Amino acid sequence: QVQLVESGGGLVQAGGSLRLSCAASGRTFSDYHMGWFRQAPGKEREFVAGISWNGGRTYYGDSVKGRFTISRDNAKNTVDLQMSSLKPEDTALYHCAARNKNILTYEYWGQGTQVTVSS
Repeated sequence: QVQLVESGGGLVQAGGSLRLSCAASGRTFSDYHMGWFRQAPGKEREFVAGISWNGGRTYYGDSVKGRFTISRDNAKNTVDLQMSSLKPEDTALYHCAARNKNILTYEYWGQGTQVTVSS
């Protein structure tokens, strides 16, 4: 099992920045690719960003490209999401997720941290 705990959410004005962090425990962190997803009320869950096990590759959803940056620290077992130029449409519950290097689907999910962007 991998336990994931997100932090860093909050209320921010449009145009502002916020940094989310996810702390992992339970298994060898570097065995897992990591991702951030979000879900707004009444909407489907949306892929935000992903990062490979060693940080060598990163991926972003089209709606956040150029504004968000994902990073990880395997020594600290953390993965961060730096969010800039935030828009009201970025308002959602943000979840951290993990998938084993040999598996295509995300197996483990955190409880989420709320991000609210006011206009």
